[in-house]
Amino acid sequence: MRPTWDEYFMQVVDVVKTRSTCLRRQVGAVIVRDRHIISTGYNGAPSGLKHCVDVGCMRENLSIPSGERHELCRGTHAEQNAIIQAALNGVSTKGATIYISVSPCSLCAKMLINAGIKRVVYEGEYPDKLSLQFLNEAAIDIVKIVR
Repeated sequence: MRPTWDEYFMQVVDVVKTRSTCLRRQVGAVIVRDRHIISTGYNGAPSGLKHCVDVGCMRENLSIPSGERHELCRGTHAEQNAIIQAALNGVSTKGATIYISVSPCSLCAKMLINAGIKRVVYEGEYPDKLSLQFLNEAAIDIVKIVR
């Protein structure tokens, strides 16, 4: 059976997240406008820095629970990387949809709002309820995919 557009782009997210170098959770993001992929991102260390798969997980070593103290991490979130890649390539994200393997954290939610993203489609839950409050307040369409 032919997948819906949401199913199709979530399948692309599944491939994108395989590039992640995070030891805790592989996350992928795909930004789409007018049914065309304009950017992708996965979670991992910034360009030129050592990856967690090479040096270990700072968060594990410090016993930091998921969803807390985001600043204590070598990695950049998938959503952040997708927005950054669009910016580096001069592509506007205004009015776009982002497909993510897990719901965004509150920091990423604020970035998605300011990047002009109008729709967020995700599958898994990230332990940060504040993010969905921000997205709702900004009138962003939120869709949870169940596969």
